[in-house]
Amino acid sequence: MSRFRRRYGASPLHALAHLAAFALAGFALLQLVDVRAAGNVLVWFVGAVVLHDFVLLPFYSALDRAAQAVGGRVPAVNHLRVPAGLSALLLLVFFPLILGRSTDKLEHVSAAPAADYLARWLLISGALFAGSAVLYVARSRRAAAKRAPGAAAATDRASS
Repeated sequence: MSRFRRRYGASPLHALAHLAAFALAGFALLQLVDVRAAGNVLVWFVGAVVLHDFVLLPFYSALDRAAQAVGGRVPAVNHLRVPAGLSALLLLVFFPLILGRSTDKLEHVSAAPAADYLARWLLISGALFAGSAVLYVARSRRAAAKRAPGAAAATDRASS
C-alpha cells in the first residue's frame, strides 16, 4: 500500500474514484452524442494515447532537450515553446476547418460562409512567433547590457 502511495502520490481509493469518474464521464458523453458504436470511440482513444505516449512525447521531448542544449545568455527554448504550443493547440481544435474538411458542414450549420481558416491559422501562428522573437531580442539586449563591462562600471558609479 505504501509503495502504491509513493508511486501514485495518493491512496488507491483516489485512483479508483478517478477511474469511476472517467467512466461515468465517458458514458455521459456517449449518451449525449448518441454514439452507437462505443467500441470505436474506445479504439480511437487508446490509439490516441498510444500515439501520444510512444511517438509524440519522445519526439517533442528530444526537440526540447536539443533546444535547451543550444542555450545562450537568454534561453530561447521558452520563446519557441509558447508560440509552438499555442499554434499546435489551435491546430488541434480547428484542424478539420484548417484542412478544409468541414467547411460544407460549418456553412450548413451556421448559415454563414466559412472563412479561410488555413490562412488565419498561419497568420496567427506567424504573429505568435514574431511576438516571441521580439520579446527574445529585447530580453537578449537587456541581458547583454547588464553583462557589459561598461554598464557594470556605470552602474557602480551611479549607485555611489
